[in-house]
Amino acid sequence: MALFATDHDLDRQFAALSRQVDDLRKTLAKRGDAYYEDGREAASDYYSHLADRLHEALPAVRRRGRALERTARDHPATAAAVGLVVVGLLAGLLLSRR
Repeated sequence: MALFATDHDLDRQFAALSRQVDDLRKTLAKRGDAYYEDGREAASDYYSHLADRLHEALPAVRRRGRALERTARDHPATAAAVGLVVVGLLAGLLLSRR
């Protein structure tokens, strides 16, 4: 047995390593596809669940919105004051982070 590898031995080893890398690449691609499908199905399930919940809550949100609109129309000064307070609080929070 020779102490040093010949060019022919190196070529064979390189070819074997190339095949192994190709096999690993294919295996990773298959696993990646499976993980992608699982993630896509989970996201679809979450979206479906969220859409159902929003669809159920939409009538209540609309009623609250109409009630809020009537209150703001009946008391414009109060609505403006509340709006200014909210804007002031948001500005204070944003400026305090700096």
